[in-house]
Amino acid sequence: SFVLRVYFPLGAAKMEKATRFTLSVKITFVILLILFFLPIYTGLTDNGFYLDLVNRLMILAIAAASLNLILGHGGMISFGHAAYLGIGAYCVGIPAYYGVDNGPLQIFLPVAASGIFALITGAICLRTKGVYFIMITMAFTQMVFFGFVSVEEYGGDDGLVIDTRSNFGSFINIEDNINLYYFILISLIICLFLIHKITRSRFGLVIEGSRSNEQRMRSIGFDTYRYRLICYVIAGCICGYAGALLGNFTNFISPEMMDWAASGELIFMVILGGTGSLLGPVFGAAAFVILEEWLSSLTLYWHFIFGALLIMVVLFARGGISGIVTYLGNRKQ
Repeated sequence: SFVLRVYFPLGAAKMEKATRFTLSVKITFVILLILFFLPIYTGLTDNGFYLDLVNRLMILAIAAASLNLILGHGGMISFGHAAYLGIGAYCVGIPAYYGVDNGPLQIFLPVAASGIFALITGAICLRTKGVYFIMITMAFTQMVFFGFVSVEEYGGDDGLVIDTRSNFGSFINIEDNINLYYFILISLIICLFLIHKITRSRFGLVIEGSRSNEQRMRSIGFDTYRYRLICYVIAGCICGYAGALLGNFTNFISPEMMDWAASGELIFMVILGGTGSLLGPVFGAAAFVILEEWLSSLTLYWHFIFGALLIMVVLFARGGISGIVTYLGNRKQ
């Protein structure tokens, strides 16, 4: 049956009623309405904190969605995905350091640099499996991390301040916080749409099939290594783009963006939201950012509570927040 899904994805999608108007679709519609009108609320209340909070949330959601593409759909547990966040941010910060603020260039560079890094490292990492794959991805990330720490010209471990954001001319001025907000929001929607199309395509079905049974996929003629490598590069490019947005948002970059702990946070978001689902990373990033803000205001030891929540999700809600939403939707129907 899986072979039929690979060769006839459109027919399979119809049989599975993929376009059914579920509870998750309704929730998505409500979330989009809230996101579109949030700047109006913050303008009326003169409270820019929520705008900054949601900006960070959406950027992390893009990064988590890119990780979910290889983790949730491809079964590739990368503990070095935050490297692309750092590479993307530095590809904005380094040109800005030399007075170059060309917007299209500062979008192209992070995507291209992240894609090249993913291609080189992925070609090596994907020859391993399991814990070896996890460790080698983390090793490559730490190499990049300590590489930027050692470069004193760009601040070393103290980081680098970005004086000006990317300049897109008369098209859009992201120096304005409202324009930057909508730029990030539209970027999130486009990235989710792209990932949705990838996972619903024949290519995406091959990736999922490789996760389930790689030997069977090879036996029916698919070069699973090439498919997985392309998927790995796409995920790196998307995360690199998220890094470019993060650099523009924070106006500050540092090697901490690409530390192994940052990769762990992205994995936390994917698991918390629900692996393999389109909106899971968005739910996970939202829960992560909101809980981080709330719990850190209550106690200095909020990480213990965070860890306990993750354990509870793994044990009792393996589909994450997205799984809970799907369950409630099925019960209503």
